[in-house]
Amino acid sequence: MRRPLIAANWKMNLGRTDEALALVRRLRPALSSVTLTEVAICPPFTVLPELAVVLGPSAIALGAQTMHWEDSGAHTGEVSPVMLEGRCDYVIIGHSERRASQGTSASDRAISRKVRAALDHGIAPIVCVGESGEQRDAGATDEFVGEQVRASLAGVAPAEAERLVFAYEPIWAIGSGRAATPADANRVIGLTIRGAAAEVLDEPRAQRIRVLYGGSVNTNNIAKFMRMPEIDGALVGGASLTPEFADLVRAAEAERNGPL
Repeated sequence: MRRPLIAANWKMNLGRTDEALALVRRLRPALSSVTLTEVAICPPFTVLPELAVVLGPSAIALGAQTMHWEDSGAHTGEVSPVMLEGRCDYVIIGHSERRASQGTSASDRAISRKVRAALDHGIAPIVCVGESGEQRDAGATDEFVGEQVRASLAGVAPAEAERLVFAYEPIWAIGSGRAATPADANRVIGLTIRGAAAEVLDEPRAQRIRVLYGGSVNTNNIAKFMRMPEIDGALVGGASLTPEFADLVRAAEAERNGPL
């Protein structure tokens, strides 16, 4: 059975040490009863070192929001896998907001290189894939998302593929207050994402890869997504910025594994 994962993407929020630590110190005891669902927090780079110390012995994993594929070099403003190694369990790669704004550094080829670099440095990539509203309306979801999946797996050996996590984030749902229906998300994850992964790897390995849903996930709708057999958790944005994030995680745990 794939272990559920709820990952918090703080984006460009809570970047001061005092506010980040204040939230984490409230979340840790609130999540102490959660044992069957993995929880990860992906904060801004400015607070990663402090949170790495605070979360070191806890059950809450730590992730980064992006990463370059080179270990070092003339890449002003970038963060390398060497800088994250030993601090981060996860790194978000290919989030749609970055794919839209970063040009060639967020192309499918670049995403593939970042996935390879993360795995080489012991960091699990959370690879975001998803279609725009225009692509959805044109019936191009399966073709577009499938190609993103295949490209991200191009440099991944079959034996290490299950270290990777996918996050299906329909672009039209991110930050919009509109979420894909659980049935629609389940179909894309099962048919398109796992189907494309099986083409590159094989069916058994594709079935072992965790796939999250992201896009206006909140405490009120998380249980509906967790009821879907293909959805293994969520990548949560705005709803992860307050102590109520613990309620969302507990709701996910209860839906998938029974009451706490």
